[in-house]
Amino acid sequence: MKQRVRFFIALRYLLSPSPEGDRYLRGAALGIAISMVPIMITLIVSDGMIQGITNRYLELSTGHLQLYSYLAGADEVALLMPKLQGIPGIRMVSPERDGMGILIGPKGKTGTSLRSVAASFLNYEGTKQYLSVLSGDLQLPDSRSCLLGTKAADAIGAKPGDTIRLMTVRTTDTGTMIPRITPLRVNGIISSGYRELDALWCFIPYDLGRTILASDTSRSFLVIKTDNPYKGLEKIQKLIQEQLGDVVGIYSWKELQATQFQSFESTRQILLFIMAIIVLVAAVNVASATSMLVVERRREIAILKSYGARPGDIAGLFAFGAGLTGLVGAFVGIAVGLGIGYTINEIIHGLEIVLSCISSLFHGNPVVLLNPAYYLERIPIIINWSVVALLFCLTVVGSIIAALGSTLRAGKLSPVEILQKF
Repeated sequence: MKQRVRFFIALRYLLSPSPEGDRYLRGAALGIAISMVPIMITLIVSDGMIQGITNRYLELSTGHLQLYSYLAGADEVALLMPKLQGIPGIRMVSPERDGMGILIGPKGKTGTSLRSVAASFLNYEGTKQYLSVLSGDLQLPDSRSCLLGTKAADAIGAKPGDTIRLMTVRTTDTGTMIPRITPLRVNGIISSGYRELDALWCFIPYDLGRTILASDTSRSFLVIKTDNPYKGLEKIQKLIQEQLGDVVGIYSWKELQATQFQSFESTRQILLFIMAIIVLVAAVNVASATSMLVVERRREIAILKSYGARPGDIAGLFAFGAGLTGLVGAFVGIAVGLGIGYTINEIIHGLEIVLSCISSLFHGNPVVLLNPAYYLERIPIIINWSVVALLFCLTVVGSIIAALGSTLRAGKLSPVEILQKF
């Protein structure tokens, strides 16, 4: 039996409106399609969340690399910047000093994570891409200006143009801690789109940070941005180490946030494992459908064998049917899942509107499905086509393997016994 004949008969079994066993294949294909939809949505949402959060950490927090000086006077780490000029792969080098303080505003006070940064950091394209300005301006025009994260601004009731006070401490030679009060003018309210990252941020000019943040209660380093944070960092680290020697330490973002990013990767691997199990379970339905099809198509099997079809031909015929069932189900499910995934933000926004309207009828609060305290305010749409192709192939191959027992039994059926019985 030629391959195209097997394919034609298998396709007829799947698509014909026959009331016999064909309906089982269509039911199995529908089951696979239904199972693939949530898999694709989960894949898009999880990859988008992980990639979106990771990119925000890279561009707004850790940078791609951080350089620390082990020499005395390490707070003057900015003096090392000229030595990094000309190293291939480096796009930006910016000094930063981080510490802690207390912000006091018109309506209260709150602890804050102080980040004294240079203008080069705020003007960098990666910063502008992920750091949105809710009000005011993304600049520090003078030595007494600041930028506040949304949660910190809400906590103290500050808005652009307001004057607030920043309290830091310094330690005297005798070990006494003395508070220092610095007035600041709020120049902008900012958001990274991920509340856990920017909740306590207060950006101040780098020179002001050098003045009010003591070296024993803060850390100074250089933030380095490269051409590609996911490739070639080890090579750039080696070049910097060779250029500056052992007096500096170079750390990549993978080292600085190792625990968090390993958690992201473990979560992603677990999701992929669960999705693979769901695909295999859906493929098992094909085995049941193929068994019922063999039972209800025994007369056709006997006739085909009477005309010279070999057991391998019959087995191949039903294997084609199982493979086509998995292929059609996977294709439809992936297509629908991709369509929903591409519009997931609009769907979530629409659900929030509907649920908020229902909640308002009972005098409830507006419903927020993506709480910025835990999730991104907007999910980036990331499609990993290699994983999509792998799931598609796994579904088709899994359908064939699951139905292998039924196909082999179909090839072993005796045409004489079947014709005598029917």
